[in-house]
Amino acid sequence: MKMDFLYSTDFYGMNAPELSNTCMHLLCKAGEGSFVFNERCYHIVKNDLVVIPMPNRASNLAAHADMEVEWFAADYRFLQNLLPSNNYSIGGSISLNRDPVVPLTDEQTEHLLEDMHRLRDRMGDRHLQFYDELMGSLCLTMMYDIFEAHAQRDAIDTHTDRTSYIVKQLMALLATGVSRTEREVGYYAERLNVSPKYLSATIKRVTGHSVTSYIDRHTVPILKELLNDERLSLTQIAERMNFASLSYFSRYCTKHLGQSPSVYRQSLQPKQSKNGFK
Repeated sequence: MKMDFLYSTDFYGMNAPELSNTCMHLLCKAGEGSFVFNERCYHIVKNDLVVIPMPNRASNLAAHADMEVEWFAADYRFLQNLLPSNNYSIGGSISLNRDPVVPLTDEQTEHLLEDMHRLRDRMGDRHLQFYDELMGSLCLTMMYDIFEAHAQRDAIDTHTDRTSYIVKQLMALLATGVSRTEREVGYYAERLNVSPKYLSATIKRVTGHSVTSYIDRHTVPILKELLNDERLSLTQIAERMNFASLSYFSRYCTKHLGQSPSVYRQSLQPKQSKNGFK
C-alpha cells in the first residue's frame, strides 16, 4: 500500500479530519494568522513555520485576507520511522509540542519551500516501485532542514522542573536500548521511582504522546536491525527481544512494520525480473 501525502495552500484546511494521523509542516509566506493549540493561541507571520502532529487538534483558525501559506503533511508514524530513535527528533518533538511555531530566516524559508515543492512534484509518482522510499528520502531532507532551524530556536533548554526531568530521564533510559527486552510502562516507572499512572500522565502532558509510543519508537529500529540479520531465525529474534511467544512477536511486527516478520524479510530480498536478472 502506497503512503499518502498531502499538500495544500489552504490555511483553513490544516485541521481537516483526514489529517488526524499526520504531521503537518505549514509555512507562512505572507500576511498573518492565528490558531489555538494545546489551549494556547499562536500568532504567525511571514517566515513562520508551524509543525504540528495530528493538526486536527488545532482550532480557532483565523487568517488575514493577505495571508499565504503552503503546507505538507504525511503519516506521523511514517515520518518518525525515518529517523534514528536517538536523534534530535525526540527532544525536538517534545519542544514542538510546547511551542509548534519556529521562525525562519529568509534562507531557511527558501530551503524549506524547495523541499516542499520537491515533495509536491513527486507525490503523483505512485506508480514507481520505490515510491515510499523516494518520498521518505525527500521527507528526511525536509525534516533535517527544519531541525537546523528548530535547534537554533531551542539552543538552550531552560526547562528544569520535575516533569521535564522525568521526560529527559525516560528518554535517556530508552536511549540505552533497554526496550529490546523491556516494553512495559511499569518497568520504566519503577526505574524512575514513580507510579505508572504518574509517568503516563506526565509524558502525555509534556509531549502529547504516550509512554508506549516512545518505547515502540525505540524498539522498532532494534527490531529492524535484528530482522536484517539473516543469521538469526525468527525464533531467536523473538527470544532475544523477550517476547512471550512467537505469535506475539509476529503480531508486534505486523502492527509496527505493517507486515509479518517473514514477509518483511522477504521484502528485503532483491526482486527478480521476468528475464531472470536481478
